[in-house]
Formats: sequence, C-alpha cells, structure tokens
Amino acid sequence: MEALPKALEVDEKSPESKDLLPSQTASSLCISSRSESVWTTTSPRSNWEIYRKPIVIMSVGGAILLFGVVITCLAYTLKLGDNSLKVLKMIGPAFLSLGLMMLVCGLVWVPIIKKKQKQRQKSVFFQTLKSFFLNR
Repeated sequence: MEALPKALEVDEKSPESKDLLPSQTASSLCISSRSESVWTTTSPRSNWEIYRKPIVIMSVGGAILLFGVVITCLAYTLKLGDNSLKVLKMIGPAFLSLGLMMLVCGLVWVPIIKKKQKQRQKSVFFQTLKSFFLNR
C-alpha cells in the first residue's frame, strides 16, 4: 500500500479518517471514465444507431399530436355534458402542443446530428494528417 504523507495521516478512530483516505475505486473510476481506448476509437456505427433517438422522439411526438387532434375534434363534434366537454377542450390542445413540440424537437435534432457527423469526419481527417506530419 502507498505511504501516505504526514498531512493525510489521521487517527483511524475518527469518523473523518474514512473520508480523507484515498480510495481504490475513485482512482480506478477516474482512469476508466475517460479511457482513451473507449472514447477515441471510432467504430463505424449504423444509421439506426445514429438516428435512433430522433426517430423515436418524432414517432412519439407524431402519435401524441394525432391523439390531440382526435380528442380536439371529438370535443367540438360530440354532444357531451358540460363537465366532460370542458375536460376534452382542455386536454385536446394540451396533447396537440406537446406532440407538436416533440415532433419539432426530433426534426431539429436530425440536422444537428448530421452537422456533428461532418465535424467528426473532418476532425479525424485532420488528426491523421497531423500525426502523419508530426511522426516524420
């Protein structure tokens, strides 16, 4: 075990001693959290892996939007009691706006991902060019 400096030596009976001693897990977490092999290796990913989240967000947003359209149409076409009519007239537009917001978020996310992919390709290209010239 590593020898601790005098400043870090604490009586083991005190409750602070456990907090001040360096732990094995903290150092191993720091090493593995940003390991070069994990974060810098770029394995080719399929389009589904890249665009999965925006597609799911757009699908859910579209479904919620359609549900809001149906509820809103039913609220204005059916002859219901005052209480249920008020509820449908409040819930319908809420689902409409929520669905539209999710749909737009997914649609905006796609160009952002495309731009990041282009930047990543340029970055890899410049890194290989830099390593080629520096290693000579």
